[in-house]
Amino acid sequence: MGKKTRNVLIILPILLTVLSGGFLAFYPFPVPPAAEIKAALHSLSRASAKQADHYTPGLYKQALVSCDSAMAIWKRENKKFICLRKYDLVKDYAILSAKLSDSADKKTSLLKTEMRDRQILAIDSLNKLVKNISEYYGTFPYPPPIRERISRGKMLLRDAETAFDAGNFIGADSCIAESGNLLVSSREFADINLREYFQSFPRWKRWIGITLSESVKTGSYSIIVDKFARKLILYHGGKKIKEYSAELGKYWIGNKRISGDMATPEGMYKIVRKLEGTATKYHRALLLNYPNNEDVARFKRDIINGTLPPSADIGGSVEIHGGGGRGADWTEGCIALTNNDIDAVFRHVKTGTPVTIVGSLYDQKKIFEE
Repeated sequence: MGKKTRNVLIILPILLTVLSGGFLAFYPFPVPPAAEIKAALHSLSRASAKQADHYTPGLYKQALVSCDSAMAIWKRENKKFICLRKYDLVKDYAILSAKLSDSADKKTSLLKTEMRDRQILAIDSLNKLVKNISEYYGTFPYPPPIRERISRGKMLLRDAETAFDAGNFIGADSCIAESGNLLVSSREFADINLREYFQSFPRWKRWIGITLSESVKTGSYSIIVDKFARKLILYHGGKKIKEYSAELGKYWIGNKRISGDMATPEGMYKIVRKLEGTATKYHRALLLNYPNNEDVARFKRDIINGTLPPSADIGGSVEIHGGGGRGADWTEGCIALTNNDIDAVFRHVKTGTPVTIVGSLYDQKKIFEE
């Protein structure tokens, strides 16, 4: 090998080293978009903390997919030779993810505020509805399935309040909707039945007028029982002396039709016997002349038209008696007072004293306006 060749072999590696060093020093190698990735992850985390995945799931999912795409492309590019790496798509996806996350974050905040404001009104409205049901329909003889709906509606309302206080507006929304459906439908059931029931008000009003007119004329005592108000009212000479809380048959709404229907009859009756001591198991009692002629006539019509079976029994032994004060309707059709109250009434009345039992002293409109 000549001297010239040896010099070339010595100089060539040095030259290549210098050239490659210069290339590496001045070649614009692609830089990973670390700042954009960091911003995307931060925005995504912030949106997740606000539960954007629940409140704005579409936007949040797009942000998540964009971030995943950025990370996947970054990983793929890093496997290439450094000079061949391209991070443009990584950057684009990261920026898009951050924008989508920020949008989901803002929309979630707005939606939460909107839901919170709406739920404040809804919960307040449902609490008023519960109060309304308790005040006006608390003694209404709902069938067991309707009572269960009311109980569940109240329970769901409490769950809604708990979820609301915890900031779980989606959970609160669900509970509010179901609670409202149960409570509103239950009240509508009562409304329909009461409207039908109060169609008898003109007849009740006529009975009351006759009873009080007779009391004025004779200067004697008379009793009117207001079933809806749960009151027994004692009159003398047509003037109210005192009223007493009363408890009725379990299924008090409507008229008594047969024995065992747990309904308190409606009509114009009289006291036929005063019972005390061993003659009654309820301290003292005033036996009424149920069934009266009108009850018997109606019972016979119901047998004839087939709304009652031929074997039906009209019942009897309806009394005003003691043993009350239980806070619920529990009798088989009688009117129960506390022992002290039956003592007071017992002293004033006698055999023959009129007892008129009506659905209400007032029409439905006046009751609910008050």
